[in-house]
Amino acid sequence: MDDLLIRGATLHDGTGAAPRRGDLAVKDGRIRAIGDGLTADARQVIDADGLALMPGIIDTHTHFDAQITWDPYVRPSPALGVTTAVIGNCGFTIAPCRPADRERTMRNLTQVEGMSFDVLSRGIQWNFETFAEYLAWLRGRGAAVNVIAYVGHSSLRTWVMGDQANLRAANADEIARMAAVVREAMSVGAVGLASSTSPAHNGDGGVPMPSRLASDEEHLALIEAMAAGGRGVYMVTKGAQMPVSLLETMSARSGRPVMIAALLHNSTNPGAVFADLDAISAANERGRRLLGQVSCCPLTMEYTLASPYPVEGLASWQPALGLRGDALKALLRDPAFRRNVRDELARPSTFRLFNGEWQKVHVVQVAHERNRALEQRSMADLAAEQHKDPLDVMLDLALDEDLETIFTAQLLNSDEAEVARLLTHPHSIVSLSDAGAHLTFFNDAGFGLHLMGHWARDRGVMTLPEAIRKLTSQAADLFGLPDRGRLREGNAADLLLFDPATVGRSASRRVFDLPGGAPRLHTDGLGVHGVWVNGELVADANGLRGNAALAGKLITEFAH
Repeated sequence: MDDLLIRGATLHDGTGAAPRRGDLAVKDGRIRAIGDGLTADARQVIDADGLALMPGIIDTHTHFDAQITWDPYVRPSPALGVTTAVIGNCGFTIAPCRPADRERTMRNLTQVEGMSFDVLSRGIQWNFETFAEYLAWLRGRGAAVNVIAYVGHSSLRTWVMGDQANLRAANADEIARMAAVVREAMSVGAVGLASSTSPAHNGDGGVPMPSRLASDEEHLALIEAMAAGGRGVYMVTKGAQMPVSLLETMSARSGRPVMIAALLHNSTNPGAVFADLDAISAANERGRRLLGQVSCCPLTMEYTLASPYPVEGLASWQPALGLRGDALKALLRDPAFRRNVRDELARPSTFRLFNGEWQKVHVVQVAHERNRALEQRSMADLAAEQHKDPLDVMLDLALDEDLETIFTAQLLNSDEAEVARLLTHPHSIVSLSDAGAHLTFFNDAGFGLHLMGHWARDRGVMTLPEAIRKLTSQAADLFGLPDRGRLREGNAADLLLFDPATVGRSASRRVFDLPGGAPRLHTDGLGVHGVWVNGELVADANGLRGNAALAGKLITEFAH
């Protein structure tokens, strides 16, 4: 007897091929049969009545490394159709990590990934030190989705170099020791190595995250160590000092794919992202496998001036990092500080989040009733009305409200015509949900539903089968997951049942379910009727099931 039979579904197999109507049977966590008129001998039978059935979404860019230790359901991703999550992106991992480095690691995550130090302190269960111990603990704990893990460059540097990791370049001995840890991590099941050279990635007090101090020689040595066993993916969020040509060299030296983040459209420097994609295409023509991680979502963040993530990557904002209370307020009032910020914003840049587009910065919520009329107004409009500079408007309002004013900024990826070019590029992969990070700033965990609903159905930028391919088999092929990403007999039963007419994601709302009752932004799935991980139902039309099994597997074996 089968465990599950879904009848009369529109089957999207994940390859981009045209769908067909049919039935699908599941037994022992795998797809037993696909066909027409399958016998209804199953413990559960679902009449899909034309709903669409596809492989589960593979989210290739998450930051669940910390959250998964206290929340094995990795909310909200399963209810948004995600059945496999890749963690460790950008190299901001929590293993390997010695007890003496735990606070430093958490404080760095607080800054670089917009996380709460109090939440991390309350939530992370430090039952490991080495990367192998971390994987073993995850395997024993279980999760609602399948998990794939990178070993992280910043964690490697801290493990080997201690408090010098984000202060200087590594010497030859230290590089050799890091390489040894990479080889060990690959031997126990890491999918590859992740790193970052982005100037937006700063740790506690505004110092660069450790990987930003690495030399080209260090990057090359570690990627070669990763590839020593003939497999692995190198993922990097790159800064200006790391051109695509260097990444092509890394791919050539290692023989392995390179995944490049974060390729987002910047309206103030619109050609930069396409120059990178052109260079990626040229590298592929020369036989190298490079992919650019792009997003199908506008990058919009909520923030306060007490924790203003969008501007913290500005060099002129660095003096404010690490300041609190009266010291921070005094700096924000300083005319010289404001002048420096304005001067920097006047200079074009490719690698920063905020570019002075004040018409895209709005007041979301004020702290005092006297300012209520300012809500939903842009800084540009308020500046014109008040005959002030927009930066002054934002800072003065925040200071008037003890830095409690909530703003929102649409930072990148706001020009849909240009974003469509990113999404349809032959060497891009739709990604960058950042699920598990920036919990109070934005929530793009529903990126897959948004791609299918907004871009395929509403905008017609691509067909629904092509959108599904980009969310499933493309990633499965990259990481070497032969039994996932496609509806195929014998494959793992990672499934998403949805209504193509209504699929999408809801607006974000605040919930208070983090450790200590702290808030996060939550997004609901629209048009989702069922999500199965290895044959187990984890979410339905009402969202995450309260009694869902931790059916996900820690994936540590890859086909190439």
